[in-house]
Amino acid sequence: MKPILIDFSDEIYTERLYIRKPMPGDGKKVFEAIQASLNELKRWMPWANREQTEQEVEANMRDAHAKFLTREDLRLHIFNRETGEFIGASGLHRMNWEVPKFEIGYWINTSLSGNGYITEAAEAITEFAFRELNAKRVEIRCDSKNTKSRAIPEKLGFTLEGILKNDGISADRQELRDTCIYAKIKK
Repeated sequence: MKPILIDFSDEIYTERLYIRKPMPGDGKKVFEAIQASLNELKRWMPWANREQTEQEVEANMRDAHAKFLTREDLRLHIFNRETGEFIGASGLHRMNWEVPKFEIGYWINTSLSGNGYITEAAEAITEFAFRELNAKRVEIRCDSKNTKSRAIPEKLGFTLEGILKNDGISADRQELRDTCIYAKIKK
């Protein structure tokens, strides 16, 4: 079956969060969160090291919306369920629909860091992948030096399957970095 024909919910609810696909019009709130978090994001996210306008971020939201519909990439936006405040982004990326397997990525508005929102979102997205997408494997990959990012899969019981040495380059393109690969599999 072609992935575009796979039907599944585009919303996930947790106790505190509302998680959904990106929508046209999300650019402003995402742009503001990126700007507020730029110093932290630049350390780990290559895309944060390129200056972006609000209009470029909105174009990216529309592209992400289209890719969600075609099942090429499943970016998800995280909101506070009670207030509607934009918290950050996550999603299922680098998909292999034949297995099926997915990789979870995430970032948060720095001002909201430390409240467990990303852990809560990653847990819900992992459960969603196994339940709705029949995933056999869900991965979280991160820079070995990113201790905050590494804490998420460790809290959620993912297994550290290995560390790939000199696997990537730092977000600022100044040095080689190692990549941790965490995974959960469906038994």
